[in-house]
Amino acid sequence: MRSFNYLQRGMPKRLKVATRASRLALLQTHIVTDALRAHGVECELVTISTTGDRVQDRSLAAIGGDGVFVKELEYALLDGRADVAVHSMKDVPSDLLAGAQAGAILERGDPRDVLLSKDRAHAGLHALPRGAKVGTSSLRRRAQLAAARDDLEIVDMRGNVDTRIRKLLQGEYDAIVLAYAGVLRLNAHAAAATPLAAREVVPAVGQGALFAQCRTSDEETRAALAPLQHAPSALAVTMERAFLKRMGGGCLVPIGAYLELCNGAWRFDAFVGSADGSRVMRRSQVGRAVNAAEAIAVVEQIADEMLAAGAREIVAGF
Repeated sequence: MRSFNYLQRGMPKRLKVATRASRLALLQTHIVTDALRAHGVECELVTISTTGDRVQDRSLAAIGGDGVFVKELEYALLDGRADVAVHSMKDVPSDLLAGAQAGAILERGDPRDVLLSKDRAHAGLHALPRGAKVGTSSLRRRAQLAAARDDLEIVDMRGNVDTRIRKLLQGEYDAIVLAYAGVLRLNAHAAAATPLAAREVVPAVGQGALFAQCRTSDEETRAALAPLQHAPSALAVTMERAFLKRMGGGCLVPIGAYLELCNGAWRFDAFVGSADGSRVMRRSQVGRAVNAAEAIAVVEQIADEMLAAGAREIVAGF
């Protein structure tokens, strides 16, 4: 990243950065604040509890689905308690809150899901024994696991990553499925993890990417965040989010989308299915790198084709 002297350019001397309080959220927020400090911008953390953090005894769908991990941080931006809010991009609804539609998408971590089992007893989805108990909080994961293995007992699991891994080690599950980026950032039993191919279990939209959000009208903070934007990651996430929005889905619908960029070319994989895995649709398409407007048109066309082919009925069921 290129260094700037923000103080000479009238940039903020200190930014208040909102974050959730979990260990993973704090680690991810420090990625953002360390990058800002490297460009001469000091930061102070503002820790906020979200609905998703407070309510642990119900599924994400039952407590509202979209935005349960981000809304309170966005409100802190709008009422001035914070200048920046740091999110896992996969938690951010397809429509940003009005007045907080600016920010930076940092370089993406590994977007794949990962299967963890105690002492790596089961090295992959197809190595699980019949009837294995698998924990996940994601309808998207549930649908794809059920479609691949209809014999599994898939159980809803809440709590932060550390809590989920502790429950696994205590024997409550034969395996759990998490986002690989979070496992790597926490260094949480990563050696015992088996990544799941993105074409086998299509990741959540934006999974692995961090979003540093700010108020649309806050030009100083927007300028401070600008050097943190990673253009390839931003293009990939923009295309995935455009697909999700066109499908009309969010956290309440089992939808996955992943765009992989390589040497000027891209591959797009998409998934939508029923929660029990009985109805699933997949699409894959390759192309060349294009500008954002053309890229969005491509994925919107894929969404339209899937909706016309039966995905509309699947989405309508949620």
